[in-house]
Amino acid sequence: MQYAIYLPTFGDLADARALADLAAEAEAAGWDGCFLWDHLAMWWDDSQPVVDSTVALAAVAMATERIRIGPIVTALPRRRPWKVARETATLDQLSGGRMILGVGLGANRHEFEAFGEEPDLRVRGAMVDEALTVITGLWTGEPFSHAGRFYSVAAAQFRPPTLQTPRIPIWVATSWPNRAPQERAWRWDGAIATMAQPGPFNVPTEAIAAIRAGAPDGEGRFDIALANGNPQWNLAADAAEAARYEDAGLTWWLEDIDPWRFGGDAEPPWQLGAMRERILAGPPRR
Repeated sequence: MQYAIYLPTFGDLADARALADLAAEAEAAGWDGCFLWDHLAMWWDDSQPVVDSTVALAAVAMATERIRIGPIVTALPRRRPWKVARETATLDQLSGGRMILGVGLGANRHEFEAFGEEPDLRVRGAMVDEALTVITGLWTGEPFSHAGRFYSVAAAQFRPPTLQTPRIPIWVATSWPNRAPQERAWRWDGAIATMAQPGPFNVPTEAIAAIRAGAPDGEGRFDIALANGNPQWNLAADAAEAARYEDAGLTWWLEDIDPWRFGGDAEPPWQLGAMRERILAGPPRR
């Protein structure tokens, strides 16, 4: 199993330089990845500062050499797929082929309602499917055309193609126990385990095992990622917990580094020292 830090992009971390510094420290401490939240605004408080995740990931790419990077998750229905294709291909080139694209329908209603975006989840699911067709088509670097329900592309060619072949890995957010998001994830390269009913770190190992059981067989690796983190972190206890999920089929443990876990408040000042201490302690390997 691989281990990554999972960082918000608001409040005291609404700073691409600060995120890049933490990612560099995580790489030195033995972590395998650094993934960022992707939001336009904070749903409970629009006055909170927010940094753009794509710009921040560029800074992270420049500050690191080995670890995997990416957004967890990008809500594709509020994004133009050709812009996502251009941004992610650029990040893949910049990082030397370390990009992973996490996608989903979007769980934050505010980011859709405030800007007049599509509210219906079924429609958004269809938008995700079609957007991924467009994105992967443009990633090839070859002329690409598409005429669909939501998007139209007329003989566009994006160069250079992605550095990774056949393409950047795509992880899709699930919504346990809903079947449709799992089936969408199985068509791609990985699943990000989440629950249909939001709650802190409440995805059971049975969900991981079920996603693993339905994953496609073959030579390609199918990843399952889960954000987790005990408020009273202890490396030995966390390693035991991570091992339990690994045995169920998890391949990426995303160590949640956020203000609710470290300090209990989303308002500044955050306990940045405690957050950094957890990163420097390294991953909870068995």
